[in-house]
Amino acid sequence: MEQLISFHTLLLVVIALVVAFVTLLLLYVVARYNAKSNPNPSRTSHNTLLEVVWTAVPVIILIVVAVPSFRVLYFLEVTPEAEMTIKATGRQWYWDYEYPDHGGFGFSAYMIPDNELKPGQKRLLETDNRVVLPVNTTVRVLVTAGDVIHSWAVPAFGVKKDGVPGRINETWVRIEREGVYYGQCSEICGTNHGYMPITVEAVSKEKFAEWAAKAKTAFDAQSGRDVAALPAR
Repeated sequence: MEQLISFHTLLLVVIALVVAFVTLLLLYVVARYNAKSNPNPSRTSHNTLLEVVWTAVPVIILIVVAVPSFRVLYFLEVTPEAEMTIKATGRQWYWDYEYPDHGGFGFSAYMIPDNELKPGQKRLLETDNRVVLPVNTTVRVLVTAGDVIHSWAVPAFGVKKDGVPGRINETWVRIEREGVYYGQCSEICGTNHGYMPITVEAVSKEKFAEWAAKAKTAFDAQSGRDVAALPAR
């Protein structure tokens, strides 16, 4: 996400410069070449230098934009060497999660209904079980679906990966600050599409190790059904 923000900033600078240049050029043309100021207009029909410039400058601008764009696209699609893996399976309408590197336990994450929300919890974004991940750790996220196409998307991570039945797609995250991050399914997967949020809690590596140890006994790894909600803090 940091690279996406940097690329967006570059685009804003380029756009601002182009808009400013074109605006000033239009104002100059209006003031310099109107009928009153220029009663004897030039009959020039070609200017080699001008034509080269107005062809070359846009090409240079496109190169300036394209190089970092391809870099970000490559960075998004190529997973670096991961320190751990989780699997997210989209279902109508909740998410199943598995931790294959930590005993293979799994659980389901359902949206908390409005009438069960506690103070501080966010409506339509809070789940009964959070995905707990350690900070400063490269995490491979395997995304699939059990029925229709879903999409695992967390805007703060710059991640949006489709989950397709019968296929496993791959993305990755590396969280640098502890906290709670929210996302939602970003595919129109049915009538309750807007009610299958994603809640990720990032904790220190020490707290994650404690949570993972407790989760092995708190969740039923065989069925993937949660036995009891287990807070990380």
